[in-house]
Amino acid sequence: MAGRARVPGAVAGCALLLAGLVGCGGAPARDTQTDAVRQVLDRRATAVLDGDRSEFLATGGPSHGAAVAGVTGAAQFDNLRAVPLAAWSYRLTALHRTGDRATADAELRYRIKGYDRAPVTAARALGLARTGGRWYVTSDRPAGKASRQLWEQGPVEVVMGAHSLVLGVGQPRDVLRGYADLADRAVPAVTRAWGTDWPGHVVVLVPRSLQDMAGLLGAPASGYRGIAAVTTGEAGGTGTTPADRIIVNPEAYAVLGDLGKQVVLSHETTHVATRAHTTPATPLWLSEGYADWVGYLGSGRTPAQVAPELGRSIAAGHVPAALPSDTDFAFTGDAGQLARAYEGGWMACRMIAQRWGEARLNAFYRAVGDHGRRAGAVEEALAKVLRTTPETFTREWRAYMTAQLG
Repeated sequence: MAGRARVPGAVAGCALLLAGLVGCGGAPARDTQTDAVRQVLDRRATAVLDGDRSEFLATGGPSHGAAVAGVTGAAQFDNLRAVPLAAWSYRLTALHRTGDRATADAELRYRIKGYDRAPVTAARALGLARTGGRWYVTSDRPAGKASRQLWEQGPVEVVMGAHSLVLGVGQPRDVLRGYADLADRAVPAVTRAWGTDWPGHVVVLVPRSLQDMAGLLGAPASGYRGIAAVTTGEAGGTGTTPADRIIVNPEAYAVLGDLGKQVVLSHETTHVATRAHTTPATPLWLSEGYADWVGYLGSGRTPAQVAPELGRSIAAGHVPAALPSDTDFAFTGDAGQLARAYEGGWMACRMIAQRWGEARLNAFYRAVGDHGRRAGAVEEALAKVLRTTPETFTREWRAYMTAQLG
């Protein structure tokens, strides 16, 4: 939103505000070309929702729009066809015209039917051309460094589970069914651990490759090479959470055993469940440690099996002096340090569950996140929920790890 500023000579001059010309008398003059672009975007959105291919292609003009990264507008529509959409719209944020050509910045907002309570938003850069007095969309691509969408990578295959929706590209249907089965087991397990204050279902995206996973995240592939899956979605304690997506790295996931695959899906599902209470106040040792705690719950795995890197470090006489910092969880950092950070967070949550009880662990997690700000969040939750101090908690955590892994 543009800020207000005093314009020199404003008595004699005019200003341009929100793409509408404001006359000296104060009455806005309609920008008919901007209105026309909005109308073609509205037509395009309606065609997607209605599954009307001919109407969608009509918004691209006689050529149906140019190919974007090898994907034509027609292919994008066809790739998207199987996805059950509840909403799809464009919000025009800027228009730059040069004669009969234009580029536009827009925000795409869409929801999947039965799964998304809030929309996914994606920044798009649109190319437009005017022919015969009408505007057409010639290209529709991610804006700047924005992430790609799954349907831009190929035809989307859809598998529905009891508690899950799996969307895949370039994957056999039986493989996608396997992901749905794992997610369907994860959702009830997470609900038993966390509670029922979340929707109780997940959307899983399975791209063709690590490179395609990185494209969905708008990030370099090198940062996710050993990461089996991630969960997208902004953290926030507003009660209206954004649409989360569990995005799988099929290359890393394929090398996991059956238990590992289930732990990963349960871990990521926990992030979806806890999203409304995960805020900037929540340290990563707690959010990742709790997700691992739920993931391994009931697995029968011992601390030595779950935390081998930490065990080797402690056996060598190196007991962590403090709980893992957020920087310890960087995917691009040292692999051993990353493993020890996850394991240390898991040990902290396991200790809370064993000494104070699982209900107190959940209450602690919520209390930290609901604080809203990082400063003082953990300290206050330790005092109010666990009746302890950061110094005492850290000392007990170090002793607990030494006893369990030493």
